[in-house]
Amino acid sequence: MTYEELLTQMSLADERIVVMTAENRALVRNLPGILGKRFIDTGITEQTMVGAAAGLALRGRTPIVHALASFLTMRAFEFVRTDAGIPDLPVKLSGFIPGFLSDGNGPTHQAIEDISIMRGIPNVNVFAPADEDDLVKMLPTIWNAKSPAYTRINTRKTDHEHAPFEWGKAEVVAEGKDVTILTYGLLFEQALVSVEILKNEGLSVGLINMRSLKPVDEQAILSATESGLVVTLEDHFVTGGLYSIVAEVLLKHRRTANVLPIALNNRWFKPGLLPAVLQYEGFTGKQIAEKILGYQTSHQQGEILINEFSE
Repeated sequence: MTYEELLTQMSLADERIVVMTAENRALVRNLPGILGKRFIDTGITEQTMVGAAAGLALRGRTPIVHALASFLTMRAFEFVRTDAGIPDLPVKLSGFIPGFLSDGNGPTHQAIEDISIMRGIPNVNVFAPADEDDLVKMLPTIWNAKSPAYTRINTRKTDHEHAPFEWGKAEVVAEGKDVTILTYGLLFEQALVSVEILKNEGLSVGLINMRSLKPVDEQAILSATESGLVVTLEDHFVTGGLYSIVAEVLLKHRRTANVLPIALNNRWFKPGLLPAVLQYEGFTGKQIAEKILGYQTSHQQGEILINEFSE
C-alpha cells in the first residue's frame, strides 16, 4: 500500500479527516477529486495552512497537512508551537523530502534540523519511518492519536518487512554484543548494508529502527548500551537529533556508554542525486561500516596503550 492509498482509505472511512497542502501535491495528487471540499490547498502559505488546520482541529476535525519538511518545520514553527502544540490539538504534519531525501536541493530546502525543532515543542510527537512499509504501518496509529504529530515522510521501498508499530516503541531488528546501530528514516537502508559488512568482519551487530523519536523508547536505548559500541546514525545535524536524545536518556538514567555519532556535523550537505550525496557525505553502507571498524580499531589500540601504561 502507498501513502496516498492509505490516506484515501482512511479519509473515506472517517469524515473527520481533512487533507491540506501548501501547494505540495506530490503525495496526494488524486485526492482533490475524491475528497472534494475535504481537500484544501492554501497555496505556498505554510503558516496559514497550519493555523487553519488548528482551527479545524478545534472543531473536531483531524487535519493532515502536507508541505516540504524544511518549510513546514521552520517557516510555520510558531504556528505549530502556538496553534497546535500549546492547545494539544490533533494536527498531523507530513514533512515531505526530509534529510537526504531533499538530495537535489540546497540548504534552504534541506530539513536536517527538523527533529530537533519539532521535538522541542511540548505535546508534539515526532516520527521517522524507515521506508514505505514502515510508513504505512505507523501512520494509522499516529493519525488516530489525539495529539499533534510530525512525521518525516519516506516513501522509498526496501525489501525489509517491518514489525507492527507500537506507540513510542523502537523496532529491534537485531541484537549484537559488539556494536548496536541506532538509526531512523532513510539511513535504515544503509544500516542494513553496514550490518552485513560488519558481520562478515566477525562482529556481533545489533540494529534498532528508532522509528519513534518522541516519545522515545528509552529501554531500547539502554539495552543498546550492553553492546561494546553504540552508533547513532542520522541524516540530521549531530546537535538535537538522535545523538542528543541518546545522551539525554543515558544522563537521565545515570548510565555511560561508548557512543559514536554519524551525522552532519553542523553543516549542510552538498546537493546532488541521492547516491552521489550519500557517497560524498560518507553515508553509504560501506562507508558507515568503515567508520565503525576504524573507530573500533582506534579504540582497541587506545585500550592497549592504557593497559601498557598501567603495567
